[in-house]
Amino acid sequence: MKVDELLMKVKDAVTVGRVYGEPYEKNGLTVIPAAFVMGGGGGGSGQDQTGGEGEGGGFGMSGRPAGAFLIRGQEVTWRPAVDPNRIMTVVGIVAVVWLVTRPARHRARAALRAAAH
Repeated sequence: MKVDELLMKVKDAVTVGRVYGEPYEKNGLTVIPAAFVMGGGGGGSGQDQTGGEGEGGGFGMSGRPAGAFLIRGQEVTWRPAVDPNRIMTVVGIVAVVWLVTRPARHRARAALRAAAH
């Protein structure tokens, strides 16, 4: 694949349709889903010592739900998506920090008690 072909595919892939889903309506409420979309790519060309030439490239995208816009009459509200993976990651980090700092806090309290007596 030529680099210019890759760039055209990237341009086609990164559109507003990747961020906002199709709106749908039910009972007077319109919902427009939204997502965080990230992408990156690269390409290049070169020549080896025997005179052979080549070029190549690649592109990758990822996305996750961000939330949804809710429209009822003239009122628009934003509802963020709940990401259980992110919640579990934060809980895990907090637990590890608590476990790691617990012995140091215990020693500090013991030193304060000893100094007070």
